[in-house]
Amino acid sequence: MLTGKQRAYLRSLANPIETILIVGKSGIGDDLIKQADDALTARELIKGRVLETSPVSAREAADQIAGLVRAESVQVIGSRFVLYRRNEKDPKIALPKQGKK
Repeated sequence: MLTGKQRAYLRSLANPIETILIVGKSGIGDDLIKQADDALTARELIKGRVLETSPVSAREAADQIAGLVRAESVQVIGSRFVLYRRNEKDPKIALPKQGKK
């Protein structure tokens, strides 16, 4: 589970990256899940977009894809969403430490 500070940090990293995952009229299929899984393994942080013709909303797509690839939904704004999954073997993003409560 990500803290607010970690989410804010990931959002700032996601700002300049290109959208690589697009959910179209066919919705969320096996090919899209494989693409998301491979991209998260390689990059840890990916940005996706849901087209108007898609049968699911951006929030539904983000939550569904995140659940299927064991990732965290970082942000959903309009038709775009950001997903994060730490690569245990070769981490690329160092998250801020969790604060004491």
